[in-house]
Amino acid sequence: MIKEKVLDVNKLAIHLLPSPKYKTTTLVLQISTKLEEETVTARALLAQVLKSATRTLPSRKEIRRYLDDLYGASFMMEVQKRGEEHVITMKMETANEKFLQDNTPLFQKSTDFLKSVLEDPYLDKEGDFSEKIIREEKRILKQQIESIYDDKIRYANKRLVEEMCKGEPYAIHAYGFFDQIDNLTTKDLQEEYERMLAEDDIRLFVTGNITEEEAVNAGNVFSLSSHPELHTPAPALDHVKTKPDEVLETDDIQQGKLHIGYRVPIRFADDEFAAMQVMNGLFGGFPHSKLFMNVREKESAAYYAASRYDSQKGLLLAFAGIEASNYKKVTSIIEQQLAELKEGSFTEESISQTKKMLKNQLLETADSARGLIDLYYQGVIGGRKRDLESWLAEIDAVTKQDITDCALNVSLDTTYFLHGEEEIN
Repeated sequence: MIKEKVLDVNKLAIHLLPSPKYKTTTLVLQISTKLEEETVTARALLAQVLKSATRTLPSRKEIRRYLDDLYGASFMMEVQKRGEEHVITMKMETANEKFLQDNTPLFQKSTDFLKSVLEDPYLDKEGDFSEKIIREEKRILKQQIESIYDDKIRYANKRLVEEMCKGEPYAIHAYGFFDQIDNLTTKDLQEEYERMLAEDDIRLFVTGNITEEEAVNAGNVFSLSSHPELHTPAPALDHVKTKPDEVLETDDIQQGKLHIGYRVPIRFADDEFAAMQVMNGLFGGFPHSKLFMNVREKESAAYYAASRYDSQKGLLLAFAGIEASNYKKVTSIIEQQLAELKEGSFTEESISQTKKMLKNQLLETADSARGLIDLYYQGVIGGRKRDLESWLAEIDAVTKQDITDCALNVSLDTTYFLHGEEEIN
């Protein structure tokens, strides 16, 4: 098993995950702050602007050419919502020069490139972000937000979260707000950029055939600081409703999208986390789950049926693609599946199968460098260090009673249904 080493290099946390099995080296900068309406759109646009040009590589084309010269290195930058934090992720993956015949210092060049993207961006003669680049990136960000509406499953999930978490940071989408984009100025981006470098929690993850000395040298390249105090998850709010909300919306679609949100007072840092993972697996996480087998297979009442557990926020979300005429039938079946979990109406065989699939899923994720880094970053965001070995052991230790106890803590919050003009039954 890969053991994580966390190094403090000039106040920058370096998370080293050394492994000789990777022929590539992966560097990931994670930049996080609290989700806030006032900053989320500027941060999303800022990420677009930063990745498009640096002082020495002032265009996307020149960046691509430079990466090609590094034996086809890959670089990406994205924004995500992790619990109630807004995270900008910069990923760089390149071949490990130890496995090449020439002596090109690819690891050093990769580190230098990441530094240039974040700390040495392209500025105009007045020392501001380029208006031309900003205009283009505004257009792209708008397209990204509009694309959510075009994907009805993503759109329905976004609407469920907005309705379910009104007044909470979690209701905010990682891309920000469409109607704020045009009003953002160069000054707004400059102010958010300076605030981000000074206040955000910034961490460098490194994995590959890399020594501790090399990781320290990489950390010394940056002029950044980590702020671990950011990662103190807010306590789970008591949002158990006496009467759950129901939201019905119409659109020009053939297949209805049923999304149901439940509150769960169990987070990543809690001892019950692994049991909650198993409970979700039994509910709708896998092809043998209750939702898949009973809603889709047995009753043929859905095109798809599944569930997802968000351990950073404490939500359980169920999804199904259905005909409007099956709305009441399917919601009733889903309610029954959760009731059976609360009653302990499931077999030891199904528990064993779920544990096996969960562990395989974890091992497959950890098999890729980027996946491994993501697993360990969950611990940073979630406020509890949980290495892969202990995570697997926790899953193995889950009992039937543990699963039932988790299910009993699940409470219905909001049902959202997006459908066509046909009548609901």
